[in-house]
Amino acid sequence: MGAGHAHKLYVHGHSPVHALPPHTKLAATLAFVVVVVSTPREAMWAFALYAVLLAVVAHRARVPAGVLLGRLLIEIPFVAFAVLMPFVAEGERVDVLGLSLSVDGLWGAWNVLAKGTLGVAASVLLASTTGLRELLLGLQRLKLPPLLVQIASFMIRYGDVITDEMRRMRIARESRGFEASGVRHWGVLAKSAGALFIRSYERGERVHLAMVSRGYAGSMPVIDEVTASRAQWSYALALPFAALAVCLLGWTL
Repeated sequence: MGAGHAHKLYVHGHSPVHALPPHTKLAATLAFVVVVVSTPREAMWAFALYAVLLAVVAHRARVPAGVLLGRLLIEIPFVAFAVLMPFVAEGERVDVLGLSLSVDGLWGAWNVLAKGTLGVAASVLLASTTGLRELLLGLQRLKLPPLLVQIASFMIRYGDVITDEMRRMRIARESRGFEASGVRHWGVLAKSAGALFIRSYERGERVHLAMVSRGYAGSMPVIDEVTASRAQWSYALALPFAALAVCLLGWTL
């Protein structure tokens, strides 16, 4: 079962985190995110400790801080939403620097920012230390429905093919003097999108027939069986267990 070359988020390395089996990292990331989401928003110190735990993982994975922080910019839309919450939420108001803000909105904004940022950071670390093919093998090992794994595999494998097809179509349009400059050109772009869909559909039909002719019966063969030792599971789950201890302490205080 393959998934093509490494994705752009992957940071090549030989760290202990890179060496962990993919399904252990997937389980650890999911467990960590669940713990973070379950933490009461009032326990601000707990979220600071979660950030320290992720920093330790990033250090062990040898993922540069600049890379991690740069990729956190993907959450800017959520940050914008959180910034608006204190202004639009109802309830008790408080004056901050001359602005009337909602107390519930401030707590809601903090909740979104803290938990969202930690969840995105954990996902970025997972993507930085695990290749796409390994992720698919890990999902299969965790008993994700095989059909979903196959759909993800084909999407990854042929995403670049479709993108390259779009690039060739764009070059063909530009070589004929076309330049989209307004609404009147939307019809040409719509026709290009339709042609791309038809080409992709036909390519899918050809690939399916080629697979059936080679014995495909609804499931992809697994060439590499991924296993994990007890020590590897313990190493991977150290992060969520440490976070769980912080979470429980946050609920008791």
